[in-house]
Amino acid sequence: MKRIILAAALAALAFHAAAQQWPSKPIRIVVPYPPGGSSDIIARAISQPLSEALKQTVIVENRAGANGNTGTDAVAKSNDGHTLLLCDTGALAITPSVYKQLPFDPSKDLRGVTMLAYSPHLLVVHPSVPANNLQELVALSHKDKLNFAVTAIGSAPHLAGVAVEKATQAEWTYIPYKGGSQAIGDTVAGQTQVLMNGMLATLPMVQSGKLKVLGVSKATRVPLLAKVPTIAEQGVKGFESGTWQGVLVPANTPPAVVNRLATELTRIIRLPEVRERLVSQGAEVYTMTPAEFTAFFERERKNWASVVAAGGVKID
Repeated sequence: MKRIILAAALAALAFHAAAQQWPSKPIRIVVPYPPGGSSDIIARAISQPLSEALKQTVIVENRAGANGNTGTDAVAKSNDGHTLLLCDTGALAITPSVYKQLPFDPSKDLRGVTMLAYSPHLLVVHPSVPANNLQELVALSHKDKLNFAVTAIGSAPHLAGVAVEKATQAEWTYIPYKGGSQAIGDTVAGQTQVLMNGMLATLPMVQSGKLKVLGVSKATRVPLLAKVPTIAEQGVKGFESGTWQGVLVPANTPPAVVNRLATELTRIIRLPEVRERLVSQGAEVYTMTPAEFTAFFERERKNWASVVAAGGVKID
């Protein structure tokens, strides 16, 4: 019995020591999308406070490509113990259903640290589009060609667009991009007419009049757009979707490091100055423990698998 107690005590000390000794060099936060999207905005909001907390330089690295898979694969295969992934975790849960082959398995090669924020999707159009609600947009899609900007094939906004299209019998053509900022840019320029994207990155374009919002993909209306009806209110009963930003690390990361990161990130995202910055752009601070994050990810993976199957979305 004494040996068991001693072994447990030594294990606890080793666990504590691992967390205290880490980090021993600069931290990289990999965002697997171009600059300007929701994940990038949040990564840059937390990088300086995280640097101060860990007493190490924190670098945000945009590593876009293959609909977010390039940067995600790099993190999954990293073994330096100092590389984090900040991405749309809902989109990551969709990936296994969309791609026939992946160089990584998100359920096995990565582990969740914490969720950071949620923002509903906004259904927006270029101001020249003669539609002021979802019903008018659907009717217009039967008469004119509408290009729907996709932040990435198989992303949550893409599948949200597919779900709305199927539910309303709308007709539009999906135009893929490498990330939300590029999809927003082309819709603002009028090269695409319709876009579904996270509120955090899209709201500034709505507030400046460069995009026109037709609906919000939340169960209830959002205070910043109180006059804008939800998509559910406009006939798509029960419809709700959104962008979830969270942090993941390679699966071999020590539990002590995961727990320390979760503690610091949860504290930082709740700081008044960070929270207010995100809330003012339509994002909700939403945190989870590592265990809650894992359960959420598996639920999302199963839920979106049925949407992917119904929409026939597959990438070789």
